[in-house]
Amino acid sequence: MKQIVLFITVLAVCAVAAPGDREEIRKTALDYIEGWYDGDGARMESALHPELAKRMVFTNENDKSELHRMGAMSLVQRTRSGGGKKTPNEKRTRRVKVLDIYENAASVRVEAAN
Repeated sequence: MKQIVLFITVLAVCAVAAPGDREEIRKTALDYIEGWYDGDGARMESALHPELAKRMVFTNENDKSELHRMGAMSLVQRTRSGGGKKTPNEKRTRRVKVLDIYENAASVRVEAAN
């Protein structure tokens, strides 16, 4: 099974994130990945900052790296059009780790099947 690892910076729901906010931050990361798997655009949108700047590096058929860019609304639209629904349930991983919390931002690692 091919794994992709997403590093997401999640802005905390509260004005100032504190170590006690880990569960809310974790829930936001789960909304992101489970929204993708379920094709649930509203759930995905609730997890994203409207100014999201997502960057992904892919290797093309010529073994050259390509940088793909995506904003929040593009990701929400891709989610609504099916997102990760084609990923079988038994391959849907949802490992979430809160790496760091500083002031009103958190760094989160989400591991997900492709």
